[in-house]
Amino acid sequence: KKMSYQLYRNTTLGNTLQESLDELIQYGQITPQHALKVLLQFDKAINQALATRVKSRLTFKFREVQEVATVRKVKIVACDGKALDTDSLARR
Repeated sequence: KKMSYQLYRNTTLGNTLQESLDELIQYGQITPQHALKVLLQFDKAINQALATRVKSRLTFKFREVQEVATVRKVKIVACDGKALDTDSLARR
């Protein structure tokens, strides 16, 4: 099972989606469970699109123990490649 990272929820698109889902929940249009399914699908879709549509790549190695490194205006996030199940994602 392939893991979909949630990093992109903090983008303009991800934040707007979450705000819209929150409004739909408030007005009783959808349940929180449906909103979670939409967010999980967003995670999968954005990761898939970046993996298949973006042609630019950068590969480097670093020996930092931290999971986040900032170099000038670039933020590098190292993600654990272990697969998570849907239940563990929901608890985050």
